[in-house]
Amino acid sequence: MSIHNLIAGAVPEWASALDGLARRVLGEISGQVSFRLLENERRGFSYEASGGRLRVAATDATGAAVGLHHYLRHSCGASVSWDNPRPRALDALPDGFSAVREARIDEVYYLNFCTFGYTTAWWGWTEWEQEIDWMALHGVTTPLMAVGHEAVIERVLRDHGMHPKIVEEFLSGPAYLPWFFMGCLEGFPGPLPAGWIDAHRGLGGLILKRQRELGMSPVLPAFTGHLPLAMADGLTERDWQGHRTHFLDPDDPLFRRITADIVGVQQEFWGTDHRYASDPFIEIVPGTDDPDYPGRVARAILDGLHDADPKALWYLQTWPFAYQSDFWSRARVDRFLSALPRGRVVLLDLWAEAAPQWRRFSGFSGQPWYWCALLNFGGRNDPIGNLTGVADQITDAFRSAHPPSGIGLSMEATRTTPVYFERVLDPARDNTPLHDWLSGWVNQRYRLSDQYRSGLAVRAWQGLADTVLDSGDYLIFPETFNGLVNRRPSADLTDNIVRLRDGIAGLLWYEPSTLTDAWRALIELAEMTPEMVAGPLGRDLVEIAHAVLPRYAELCFLVAFDPKGPGGPANAQRYFQVLDDIDELLATRAEFRYTSWERAALAWARDPEGERILRDNARRLVTVWGRVGDETLDDYSARLWSGLMRYYRGRWQIWDEWRNDPVALEARLRDHEERFLKEGTADTSPSADTVSCSRRLFARYAEPFQHAVHAFRTAYENADGG
Repeated sequence: MSIHNLIAGAVPEWASALDGLARRVLGEISGQVSFRLLENERRGFSYEASGGRLRVAATDATGAAVGLHHYLRHSCGASVSWDNPRPRALDALPDGFSAVREARIDEVYYLNFCTFGYTTAWWGWTEWEQEIDWMALHGVTTPLMAVGHEAVIERVLRDHGMHPKIVEEFLSGPAYLPWFFMGCLEGFPGPLPAGWIDAHRGLGGLILKRQRELGMSPVLPAFTGHLPLAMADGLTERDWQGHRTHFLDPDDPLFRRITADIVGVQQEFWGTDHRYASDPFIEIVPGTDDPDYPGRVARAILDGLHDADPKALWYLQTWPFAYQSDFWSRARVDRFLSALPRGRVVLLDLWAEAAPQWRRFSGFSGQPWYWCALLNFGGRNDPIGNLTGVADQITDAFRSAHPPSGIGLSMEATRTTPVYFERVLDPARDNTPLHDWLSGWVNQRYRLSDQYRSGLAVRAWQGLADTVLDSGDYLIFPETFNGLVNRRPSADLTDNIVRLRDGIAGLLWYEPSTLTDAWRALIELAEMTPEMVAGPLGRDLVEIAHAVLPRYAELCFLVAFDPKGPGGPANAQRYFQVLDDIDELLATRAEFRYTSWERAALAWARDPEGERILRDNARRLVTVWGRVGDETLDDYSARLWSGLMRYYRGRWQIWDEWRNDPVALEARLRDHEERFLKEGTADTSPSADTVSCSRRLFARYAEPFQHAVHAFRTAYENADGG
C-alpha cells in the first residue's frame, strides 16, 4: 500500500461521519481535513499533510479514524484520551508529514458488561459521544452496547403476557442492570426510576447510530435463559453471590422463542449488526452434572438467534473457564466447544493477560477467539499492571498455532490505568519497544515539546514502568490481597498478622526510591506547567500518589497494630493521618470525588422516589455492593475516592475501638454501612490545589516511605517464615 490518489480518490459514504469526528476533536481547523477512499485488501490508511491541509485516505471509517489519530499523535504531538477527550485546539496542521499503515488485526472488541455499571451507569449523550469518538480513534470495531436493553426485556416479557408489576419487580435497579442482563440477579435493588426505560431506549438508539456511522458493528445482549419465576413451569433456581435467580430449561421451546423475540425487538428498536452477547454460565455453575447440558444451552441460544437473524454471530466470554476452572475441566470445555458450530461463535478470552484460557485449551480447538485484557475489577484505581510484559503476551498469542482473530479491552471499569490499555491497543499496529513507546505516549498526553520538560515526564513514567507497572505475575484480583485501606476490617485481623504481612510484602516488589523519584519528577513538571494541571497531568499526579500513600499507610498500620510492634496511640494516629491526607489530595480532582458519582446518578431522577433509588444504587455499588451484612462483595469496587476515604476511615476507627469485641464490632460496622447508604457523605471542597497538595505530601511522605519499606523488608526477612 502506498500514498496515492489522496486528492482524486472517491469520496466515501462515511466521509461525513469522519468530518464530524474531526470537527469535534480539532475544532475550526477541521475544515482543512479531507477524507477519501483507499483501495486495499487489508484495512488501513495513508495520509499526507501539505499546504496546511491534511488528506486522509482509508479503506473504511475505522481506518480513517485511526489515521486521523495517528497524524495527531505522531505529527502534532497530541492525543485523544479518556482524560482528554477534546484536546486543546491546534493553531495549524503541520506540513511535511505522511504515513502508510495496514492493520495487523481487523477486529478490536471493547467493554465488559460490568463496565455499564461501574463506569457508564449514569452517562448521558455527552459522555457517550466522547467515548464513541475515543473508540473510533483507537480502532474499536466491535463494542459491546448494553444501554437500553432493559426496554427490550420489558417489551418481550409484556408481549408474553407478564403483568407490568411482575416485570417491574423482575428488573433490577439502574446501576445493577449489567448483572441482571447476565442473569446474576433479579429485582435487586430496584425498581427502575420513573422514565428510566424510555430515556435509555432513546439513548441506546443515539449510541448505536453514531457507532455505526463511524464504522463499528456493535454487539447487543442476548437471552441467557433468565426469566421471572411466574413465567414458566420447571424453572431451575441458581445462586450467584447470594442472589437467587431462575432459569429456563434449554429443551423448553420457550427458550428458543424468547431468544428470537429479544432479537426481533432489538431489530424493531434499533436495527442489528448481527452480533450478540450471551453468557449463560458467567459465574453460575450449571445446576446439573450432565456433560451435554452446556451444549444444549448453546444450541438453544444459537437456534433462537438464527431464527430471528440468519447472520447472527454469538460472542461468548470464556470467564467461567478461568473463574470456575474446577467445574470447567478440559474434558467439559472440549465437549462444550465441540457443540458450537464453527463460524457462528466468537470466544472472548477475557483475562488473557493473567489467566489465558487460550493456552489451557490449545487455542480453543480452532474456534475464533479474541485476546482480551481485563486488568481492572470494579473500578478500583490503584495504578498496578504488567505494562512491561503485555506486548510480549500479545505477540505470543499471535504466534501460536491458533492465533486470535481479534484483540479486546474487557476491563470492568474504564478511566483506570489508561496507559496500560493504550499499550494493549498499540502493539496490534506496531512493535515499538516500551521505552520508545512510553516516551511518545507521554509527550502526546501532555503535548510537550520542550526537551527538559519532556525528560521529566518520561523519567516519571519510566519510574512507574519500573515499579508499580511492572507487576509481572502478580494478580490484581479482588479475591487476593490488594490493599488494606479500603478493605472491610475484621476482628481477627491482627490474629492473622503473618498473612497480612505476606499480603503487604507482595505489593512491594520494587525499589521505593525509584517510585518516589518518579513522583518528584511529575510534581516538578506540574510546577513548571501549571496550565496543564487541569488536564491529564493533574489526574496523573493523584494516581502516582495512589501508588505511594496506601502502601505507606499499610506499613504504619503494622507499626501501630502488629502485636509484636511498638503500638501506641501516636503510631495509630499516624495511620489515620495518612488516610486524611489521601482524602485531601483526592478532593482536588472532581473525577476522584464520590459526590461527582452520586450527582451524576441524580441527574436521571424525575421524582423523589427516583432520587431515593438512584442514591441507594450509587452508594451501594461502590461500598457493600449487596445487602449490609452479607459480606459477599463488600468493597469489591474499593475505590480511592474523596468521601469514600471518610467511609473507610470511619470503619477503621470503629475497628480500633472495638476489635477486641467481635460481636460489638460487627454490629457497629453494619450500623456504619447502613448510615452511609441512608446519608451518603458530604460534598468535598478541596482545601488546596492538586500541585501544592502533591508537593506537601511528597515532602511529608516520600522519604519516610522509603525508610519504612526497607525497615519492613528487613523485619519480614528475619521473621519466622519470612
